Amino acid sequence: MKSTPDHRDSADTGHAGVSANMMKKKNPNKKHKSNLGPTTKVLSQPRRNIVGCRIQHIWKDGSGHVVWKGTVLDQVPVNPSLYLIKYDGFDCVYGLELHKDERVQGLEVLPDRLAKSRLTDVNLADTMIGKAVEHMFETEEGPKEEWRGMVLARAPIMTTWFYITYEKDPVLYMYQLLDDFKEGDLRIMPDSNDSVPAEREPGEVVDSLVGKQVEYAKEDGGKRTGMVIHQVEAKPSVYFIKFDDDHLIYVYDLVKTS
Repeated sequence: MKSTPDHRDSADTGHAGVSANMMKKKNPNKKHKSNLGPTTKVLSQPRRNIVGCRIQHIWKDGSGHVVWKGTVLDQVPVNPSLYLIKYDGFDCVYGLELHKDERVQGLEVLPDRLAKSRLTDVNLADTMIGKAVEHMFETEEGPKEEWRGMVLARAPIMTTWFYITYEKDPVLYMYQLLDDFKEGDLRIMPDSNDSVPAEREPGEVVDSLVGKQVEYAKEDGGKRTGMVIHQVEAKPSVYFIKFDDDHLIYVYDLVKTS
């Protein structure tokens, strides 16, 4: 955990003027894994549905390899090869083509079962979805630092967790926000005019961008390509994007950035 965020090479500032920085973690040992490149290996045999399963695999990148263990949260309908995974000990959600990426080796489904748990306050959970929040994180120096973000949805499978993203780091994260709220580390911001969605005419249909290919301009003049993989129900102008050169899931308001 650092006192100021570090830039990731893969998360250059785009044309929206939003900088994607390293997120501060509550655990100083939690760090982002290295960026992923394009996937290459294609397997064709039928496979079991692994959504909701605990998995383990070796991650081989260069000369080193580590064992990752986590939970498969979702399979992306517009790209069924892509899975969203919450790895143990990491706060952000990862998008990997588990059966195609050559760096994923020895993939196995574990017999572990997720402990079933229920939300302690459903009304509070429903209230915070779609809301701007201030989330407190510890720093190495001791004092807490405030990160402003938006609660996007309850996470699938791990239902006491919430999807959230931050102005300083528009990446998809997962936290047990009810616990943070009760501990005083999460504050729901009052609604402002900026957060009110534009009124629509009766019967107006807004086209979804899910499944669309996108191109994102970087500050250095380069471009990133990717796909829109999800539309946030609580904020329909907000989408998840999976870039081809990265394994993190980015969250952008495509009305504001277009």
